[in-house]
Amino acid sequence: MTGDDHVHIWTAAEIDDGKVPPGDAPHVASILGWARDFLVSSHPDLGRSGPVCPYTQPSLRKGLFYLASLTSGSGGHDLPAAVEGLRSWYERLSATLSTSDQELLTILLVLPQLDFDDSTELDELQRKAKDGFVADGLMIGQFHPVCDEPGLWNHDFKPLRAPIPLLAIRKLVVFDLPFVMDTDVHAESYLERFAPDIPTRIRDQLVKRVATATKNNLQTANG
Repeated sequence: MTGDDHVHIWTAAEIDDGKVPPGDAPHVASILGWARDFLVSSHPDLGRSGPVCPYTQPSLRKGLFYLASLTSGSGGHDLPAAVEGLRSWYERLSATLSTSDQELLTILLVLPQLDFDDSTELDELQRKAKDGFVADGLMIGQFHPVCDEPGLWNHDFKPLRAPIPLLAIRKLVVFDLPFVMDTDVHAESYLERFAPDIPTRIRDQLVKRVATATKNNLQTANG
């Protein structure tokens, strides 16, 4: 698979077959290996049973796991345009899939151009893009060698640490509630999309989070 003015994109099979140019091959191959090793496996510090990411193995099995890199002309100054290019690719690929397969479609944008020791630039890039992605029913997440985002079930576990900085996009699903409670805008977008169909377990999470937020706000107001 080729790409556009901002990103090149490949299937996992194309990476395995050596169809990635030499300048990109080591980075995308490294992340594909990490996905096959870390994301699809359980981890003793995860805090629950099952793989670190339950979507990765089905995505790989169905050929819906893609990796991308910046084109040589993009450079570090055109990262927002590259993110939009990635989003365009995602929408084109998703349009050809069934509803169930859309939930497995995943694209990772590998960004070895970014600082491996400081996630500030990547975090800011993800933060600025997230409003638009969530509003349109997509998730965008950042992975980085020093990412300090805690796990949902064990705050000492750092599931978003990857050997190379990257952004991941996939479809927003009902179980993503914990990832959209960071702002009111994201939570409202989620509720507009899923409110009638939220499972009981997810509703309970929502009630607990609202109760905790209310309690914290009252404590802050009362000094």
